[in-house]
This record gives sequence, structure tokens and C-alpha cells, in this order.
Amino acid sequence: MQNDYKKLDIYKFFQESKLLSTKGNTFFDVYSELLSKYKNKKITFVEIGVKWGGSLFMWKRFFGKKARIIGIDLDPSAKELEKFGFEIFIGDQSSKKFWDDFFSNVGSIDILLDDGGHTNEHQILTLNYVLDNINNGGIIIVEDVICSYQKKFDNPSKYSFINYSKFLIDDLNGRYVDNIKKGVTTHPPKGVNKQKSLNKSVYSIKFYTNFVVFFIDRKKCIDTDFIFNKKKWKVEDNLIKVQNQNLRWSSHIYSNQILENKVIKRLGKIFFFLKDNFFVNTILRKITVKIRQNKIKSFFE
Repeated sequence: MQNDYKKLDIYKFFQESKLLSTKGNTFFDVYSELLSKYKNKKITFVEIGVKWGGSLFMWKRFFGKKARIIGIDLDPSAKELEKFGFEIFIGDQSSKKFWDDFFSNVGSIDILLDDGGHTNEHQILTLNYVLDNINNGGIIIVEDVICSYQKKFDNPSKYSFINYSKFLIDDLNGRYVDNIKKGVTTHPPKGVNKQKSLNKSVYSIKFYTNFVVFFIDRKKCIDTDFIFNKKKWKVEDNLIKVQNQNLRWSSHIYSNQILENKVIKRLGKIFFFLKDNFFVNTILRKITVKIRQNKIKSFFE
């Protein structure tokens, strides 16, 4: 099980590369899962951080002859790799000017693999600067996100790339139709609307060990709305109610778990004669919320 990745073609191509390369042993399964569908297709693949050049040969064999393979590096000596037929660009991945010049020269691309500087600045700025030039159906793969936990990369930090990726999970959930304007009760959840939103381009985000992957598909980035498959008033069914209540508030099966709590029982007896009092209900509600939170607290440790 631990060595199953060695059976993959991508690992074989890594081993047989003409030049030196280094990759984590967990990377090959991720590569295979994400990138196999692009094999033998006319795509543009860009890798940031090509170093000795070995990975470029791996990608060339993996994707096939139709693929355009481009490398980016800070080290000017990487230009020597062009003698093997690769396109090499030298520049700073955290520079907007570099990316503007790059895409002006290359055009839009399908896959970006960020194996570059690994700093929060490099990873966050690169994602934002390249996004508009990734084709629909393309992906951005950020490697070595373990650096978000390492001191030598000025982490842990609230501004780490991993924390930024979590921020973008909230951003995805900001694709939400404001139904208040339609006269119904649903509206966008608080805290999901971001000023620097990427949710019109990033369709989904996937997390792996040491990877965060962004799937780009603007056609699918539509706002969430809720629809019925039939006109409610035309359906004769006792289960259909005028008000769509969430059973967690009305179910005796669920509420009985809370009512078994000794504190709630005692307070219930004390305040029974005030059961319709707004302030008493507010207090009891806060206590029940606290009890529910305590049930799941340990799962956040």
C-alpha cells in the first residue's frame, strides 16, 4: 500500500527523466488523479520552479507530444533547459508585471503547477495574478503547502497560504442569491461575501496532503438559488407545509436529548410559569446552544 505509487506511469517517467528532480512520494497519486484526463491533449502546462529540469521531462512524457510545456524559474541558468526544447521564462512569480508580460507572450494556459518559492507572498499573489488567464476546465495546483506551518517561511501566521485557502472556502459559499429581495426568507450567510472574491472563476477547491488545488470553470460559478420541482400549491401531500420548518427546532426526538440535561430540567421547572417570556426563552436558547456546542467541542481538538 505504501509503495503503490511506484506502479504509476508518472512515477516511472520521474525515475527515467534525463535530469535531476525531487518530488514527495505522496505527489504521484495526486498528479495521476488530477492530470490524467489531460493526457494526449493540446494543452499548455506551466510549472513554476523547474530547478534542475528533471520534472519537465517527466511532464513531457506524461502529457504527450501535443502538450506545450513551459517552465518558470528565478535562476537565469534555467534558460539552458531550452536546448531540450522547453520554453523557459525567468522572473519573480510575486510580480504582477512578470505575469502580465508572460501572458502577453504565451496567452492563456490550462494548468499551472506552483512549485516555486513556497512563501505566503509567492503562493497567494501567484494565484491571484494568474487566475484570469487560466482556461475554463483548467486547474491551479499549489505544492508544498506544508510551508504554511514552518517557521522558516514565517509561519504559522494568520496570513499563511493555508489560511488564505480556508478564507476562499468562505468565498465559494458567497455565491448565493439574495432571496430577501424576492420576498422569501433565505439570504447570503454572514461573513461569506469577500471584497477580493475569486468565486466568479474558482468553481471548487480540493485539499490533499501538501497540496491545494483550484478548479477553474467560470460557466459553473453560478449563484446558489433554491427551486422546487413542482408548484407547492398543486401538490396534495400532508408532508408539504406552508412554512418549511427545519425539524431540528421542532423535533421531539432531537430536543429530548437536550431536555435530558440536568441543568435544562431544573431551569425548566424553575421557569415553567414564565415559559412564554421572551427573555427566559432567550436565556434557555443560549444554554441549549452551549450544550450542543459541548457535544462537538472535542472534534475540534
